Amino acid sequence: QVQLVESGGGLVQPGGSLRLSCAASGMIHSFTAMAWYRQAPGKQREWVGSILLGSRASIAESVKGRFTISSGNAKNTVFLQMSSLRPEDTAVYYCDARYGSAWLRGDSGSWGQGTQVTVSS
Repeated sequence: QVQLVESGGGLVQPGGSLRLSCAASGMIHSFTAMAWYRQAPGKQREWVGSILLGSRASIAESVKGRFTISSGNAKNTVFLQMSSLRPEDTAVYYCDARYGSAWLRGDSGSWGQGTQVTVSS
């Protein structure tokens, strides 16, 4: 069974930086794409960005210029580098991965716990 595990969240002051990681286990074939989402309290989950593994990344307008997505050297890993963080970036951050044409979490509706990012002074 494939598992996606996010890490790297925490409490940071406005203007600070964090680097989130997402690693997959239990998969012997590479994903074709990975993505980051976030969900703030009382709001719907929103797409933050995605990357076609071995190719280009796309990022949401709300975080463009501040967040960067990259894939790791190890298979099935993705990072979200966040800088110039704002209080409105406070949310639980989740990753997702596409194998073939199916997104593991988005298509199943099972998102796991994610990693909490809190931006506050």
